[in-house]
Amino acid sequence: MASATAPAFDLKPFLAKTGPGRTVVTFRKGDTLFSQGEPAATVFYLLSGKVKLMVVSQQGKEAVIAMLGPDDFLGEGTLAGQPLRMATATAMSDGSVLKIEKKTIVRLLHEQPKFSELFMAYLLARNVRIEEDLVDQLFNSSEKRLARILLLLSRVATVDSTTMPVPKISQETLAEMIGTTRERVNFFMNKFRKLGFIEYNGGLSVHSSLVNVVLYDKFPKPRLRG
Repeated sequence: MASATAPAFDLKPFLAKTGPGRTVVTFRKGDTLFSQGEPAATVFYLLSGKVKLMVVSQQGKEAVIAMLGPDDFLGEGTLAGQPLRMATATAMSDGSVLKIEKKTIVRLLHEQPKFSELFMAYLLARNVRIEEDLVDQLFNSSEKRLARILLLLSRVATVDSTTMPVPKISQETLAEMIGTTRERVNFFMNKFRKLGFIEYNGGLSVHSSLVNVVLYDKFPKPRLRG
């Protein structure tokens, strides 16, 4: 008599529902998912909404180090033996996450190839992003860093569209992300708008032509009037 085969592992439904060692948690804009310095014993998988990661130095200086969206992981440092949270995760909108206990995610990585592939792909992409962020901070101007952040937030390069909306975000947060003042961000945003790189129409949208600023430092010539 042939033995029964185990049912195929369906990743998406698994990540969207509560089960042993995992809990779906909803959050509201402004909620804190975890705080810097707290014990790290779980990993989060973002199902919907937007979350920012922020660190505070011993001198009280704050910096936003990442803006995360659906299908991103948070708190994965616990798998590398990180005992405490290195950042604070704050909700930028309403949404939900799958909260996974450390022992559960370790078991998944060993037993479920589909989950392992998803997690490894995320880690590799995140590593590339960290390297790009470092180069950006070391060699690029604050204007160019702002252009890159706007493109990343809009994900205009990943869709078949010339213009994409940006999730609602304050100029103060943008300033924290690129390491400058809100006044400088306001100046650059006005410049980008006048040059046609961004537009305000019930919200902020980014045009794909902004890529030229990041890659080639190309600005269109000012239009002459009269």
